[in-house]
This record gives sequence, C-alpha cells and structure tokens, in this order.
Amino acid sequence: MAVKKKKTPENTIAQNRKARHDYFIEDTFEAGLSLLGWEVKAMREKKANLTDAYIIIHQGEAYLHSCHVSPLKTTSTHVIAEPTRNRKLLLHSAEIIKLISAIEKEGYTIVPLSLYWIKNKVKLKIGTAKGKKQHDKRATEKAKEWNRDKQRILKNNFD
Repeated sequence: MAVKKKKTPENTIAQNRKARHDYFIEDTFEAGLSLLGWEVKAMREKKANLTDAYIIIHQGEAYLHSCHVSPLKTTSTHVIAEPTRNRKLLLHSAEIIKLISAIEKEGYTIVPLSLYWIKNKVKLKIGTAKGKKQHDKRATEKAKEWNRDKQRILKNNFD
C-alpha cells in the first residue's frame, strides 16, 4: 500500500516535523524574520529547511540558527549567499521575556515549528518545548498507530 504524503497548505514554506516528534510543545509564538532579498526569493521557491534549526536568545534578541536556505542559481553575482547565516527574529519585548522565562526552566528550549507566508511576509512559528524521553516517543507512536487502525476499522465497517 502506498504511503500518502501529507499535503501542506499553499502558504507553508517549510515544517519541522522532527520537533513534534522530539518535544512536547507548550506555547507557540509567531515571529517575523529579518531576511535578505535573495532569501525571500529562495523561500518563494520553498528552498528552506528547518530540520536542524534552533532558536537562541542573545542580549535580549532572538535569533534563528542553522536554518538552511538554499540560494537560487539566478542569485546575482555580487551577492555572497550564506545559506546558514543567523537570522534575527522580530518579536515584541513581552514575548521575548516570556521566552527567556521559559528557557530558564530546566529541560525547556525554543524550537522553530514552521515557516509560512502571511500577506507577502515570512513568518516563523516557534514554540517553547520540553524534551521527550524515549518511552514518551514510543507512547506517542503507539497512540498514533492505534488511531490510524481505529479509523481503518471504522471505514471498513461502514463500507
């Protein structure tokens, strides 16, 4: 049986599915990104990857680290494209204070969840997260499989 790939909405650029597998997501925030022109063009072509990305707070400002944005071949020659540069997140000071207080708790971190468009602006959904242990990951996987089997059984009984 062929495995169907989940469809992402039109405005989604990239998702970090690994984050939902590795962490319990507590709170979510929406942040803007400070980008260069070539990065925006590359994101229009969905050339971004959030898999290994993470958020740090340095001197009261939040930054996105290790987000890989592949430059397009048509990027102008006078621009030196740096695919994994640190990008500043645009957040209100109250949101940054909440993030700082969240990461001061033991076991909590800030992870990027998804990149998407809102009215021609790139937004990043970030979440405060607590790491899952191995048995938590197994329990989540087991519950997911059971729900899938349950839906299959219900579908077969009503057909």
